Amino acid sequence: MTAHQNGTIAIEVSEFLLHCFVRSPRWQFWLSLPLSFLFLVAMGANATLLITIRLEASLHQPMYYLLSLLSLLDIVLCLTVIPKVLAIFWFGLKSISFAACFLQMFIMNCFLAMESCTFMVMAYDRYIAICHPLRYPSIITDQFVAKAVIFILARSALLTVPIPLLSARLSYCERNVIENCICANMSVSRLSCGDVIINRLYQFAGGWTLLGSDLILIFLSYTLILRAVLRLKAEGAVAKALSTCGSHFILILFFSTILLVFVLTHAVKKKVSPDVPVLLNVLHHVIPAALNPIVYGVRTQEIKQGIQRLLKKGW
Repeated sequence: MTAHQNGTIAIEVSEFLLHCFVRSPRWQFWLSLPLSFLFLVAMGANATLLITIRLEASLHQPMYYLLSLLSLLDIVLCLTVIPKVLAIFWFGLKSISFAACFLQMFIMNCFLAMESCTFMVMAYDRYIAICHPLRYPSIITDQFVAKAVIFILARSALLTVPIPLLSARLSYCERNVIENCICANMSVSRLSCGDVIINRLYQFAGGWTLLGSDLILIFLSYTLILRAVLRLKAEGAVAKALSTCGSHFILILFFSTILLVFVLTHAVKKKVSPDVPVLLNVLHHVIPAALNPIVYGVRTQEIKQGIQRLLKKGW
């Protein structure tokens, strides 16, 4: 129990309840169908991509190692969020312990930051491949990928671990209903009977520091790539150069567009249904994960051939 300054005693809660789409309960069933389909596609497509890259010796290259990391991050994000959401929709299992909630919060923030940083490293990879092709083998090596992965892990973990820690330090009295399908930082901390200004400031500063800096560097890389491509005079060189980074650019659009729409709907939340940001928050964890491996599988000839060879071996 917690005593307030006015002498009243508030009972501390021991678990949270995830209430999503309370205003539109019919959404739960109809949304569960495409959501479960996207989840299965994301799991199957990313697993196929990982197995293909692992077994095909021709794909043991830095670019495909980075793509493997992206697939692994997508799988973890999906498993962290979607099964719990479907359990709420289908079986009404709304309760979630404090430990599970704050762990989910950390994984979501950390792995989304890692995914953003991976896109930034992949943009640098494409920049070197197109703007400095002769130096590419000496710059983008297996050692470079290993160092990049360590940087991605350390940067994301160190900058996102304070988010769940700041939420966990708060006192939660009486109110324990999270109006969200997931343990988003601000959805949880607003239930607290303590001061959440530090949580809000860190969420804002950390988010823009991580995602904002990555998007700026990605934009800079593609600006330099576009400038270099427009200078190519050989016949078909422009199309070939653009095709090598087309898949990566499409994936960035998937990731950043949903994120941008989510931010904008929060900014104008008084004009949209409260269920819309919740829906976008859930979809942001599954739509890019489902589309990323499909886009690379369709647009990258080496991966397509590798999958075909594996299927033939399976038969």
